Amino acid sequence: MTTTQSSAHTAASERQVRHGPVLAVTCLALATVVSAMASLNVALPDIARETQADQTQLSWIIDAYSLVFAALLLPAGALGDRFGRRRALVAGLALFGLASAAAAVSTTPEVLIALRAVLGVGAALVMPATLSTITSTFPRARRAGAVGVWSAVAGASAVLGLLASGTLLEFFSWPAVFWLNVGLAVAAVFGTLRLVPESAESEPAPLDVVGGVLVTLGLGIGVYAVIEAPEAGWSDPSTLGGICAGLAVLAVFVAWEWRQEYPLLNPRLFRNRRFSAGSISITLQFFAFFGFIFVVMQYLQLVRQDSALVAALSILPMPAALMPTSRISHRLTGRFGERGPWFTGLLLVGLALALLSQLEADSSYWFVVSGLVPLGAGLGLAMAPATTAITDALPKSLQNVGSAMNDLSREVGGALGIAVLGSLLNATYRDELKLPRVSGEVADAARSSLAAAHHIGGPVAAQAQRAFIDALQTALLCASGVALAAAVIVSVLLHRRNNAF
Repeated sequence: MTTTQSSAHTAASERQVRHGPVLAVTCLALATVVSAMASLNVALPDIARETQADQTQLSWIIDAYSLVFAALLLPAGALGDRFGRRRALVAGLALFGLASAAAAVSTTPEVLIALRAVLGVGAALVMPATLSTITSTFPRARRAGAVGVWSAVAGASAVLGLLASGTLLEFFSWPAVFWLNVGLAVAAVFGTLRLVPESAESEPAPLDVVGGVLVTLGLGIGVYAVIEAPEAGWSDPSTLGGICAGLAVLAVFVAWEWRQEYPLLNPRLFRNRRFSAGSISITLQFFAFFGFIFVVMQYLQLVRQDSALVAALSILPMPAALMPTSRISHRLTGRFGERGPWFTGLLLVGLALALLSQLEADSSYWFVVSGLVPLGAGLGLAMAPATTAITDALPKSLQNVGSAMNDLSREVGGALGIAVLGSLLNATYRDELKLPRVSGEVADAARSSLAAAHHIGGPVAAQAQRAFIDALQTALLCASGVALAAAVIVSVLLHRRNNAF
């Protein structure tokens, strides 16, 4: 086929695609897997009470999903590009639904952790296929708007998942959250089979199996060490050794990729400042975002004593501000340039988290709202230009790489945010909780989690709540610092733009 015939064929295919339904179905699939990162947070107090999970196990129940999701995104994205993105969507959603059904009938934290990891495998197949489908089927003139919608769904569906889960928990127990996953997965599979066209690379590159193994091991070892740090201690050789080993394996991954003709992720892409800025920004934004969700849901339910539904409703000002600002972000970028709205968004996120780090047990809800609104607005302003920068920095032939990098940045950031902030929360809580006048058994139980301390009651519960507030403030200050660092990095990288491709 000649170039002219190929272009005509592509144009004809684009006209035949029903872009609105394709966007709706891919966003439903995206919302299904992204909401699962946060929706279980609202059920953590119930899970802790019913399964006797300690604080570290609670972190693993949340982060096993995020970690596997992040670690497998690059190889799973490559499989979708090779064998078909529609097939990847259907296979991933089916695995996601089946694992969710199994998790709904599990009774121990260890089984829950394992099944959440299986959920992550399914999600890794789904997420890169959603953005790749959009960028490969939408004409360039409509792509920025579609990516804006995709970004809004990616950011807001986590909180909307909390709301749906909170509503279910008013009437049912925590397994209902997993049955919600099953329902969403079934609906997304049906829509994909009916409406989404198949797309794949006509000449796919050979699969980089060694690179996939290295990136999976590197991320897994490093995040494992961070989550287990409160148990062993941050200065313990096992913690430091695990973090260093994870970084060393990732360094080997970079060196391996540098020498490959068909790398899983080409390190040379980061010579493009817009690509680098987008990748770093997305990683640090989602570090702050998902770490914040993990921490604040425990504050709302265990400190403020809100029900699951009230806690989820309490977060709604954030997506209410996020979604409209995400939709208008690309317009502001077109008018003022991407650096201004992007930097402003990250600055808002950092300042909002700094404000929320001043939360106390008796803080009013309006104080919470005063932080949630600028947090949502900042995320909305910053996410869309970061995503567009990653995809637009590359030619059409590398759009699958851009989609995979965008997804990887989100999930690595989210996994690290939950791991680091959850670990910092846990370690600070244990350090601050001094119980010299109670038995060792009672003290150990209280230090395992705030939910366990509340079960003990009395002065122990009061001291535990104070220790938790101190830990929450420390964790949110850390999140604020990360967001402000992202603002500085993006400003520097965009000060002098280049076009490497």
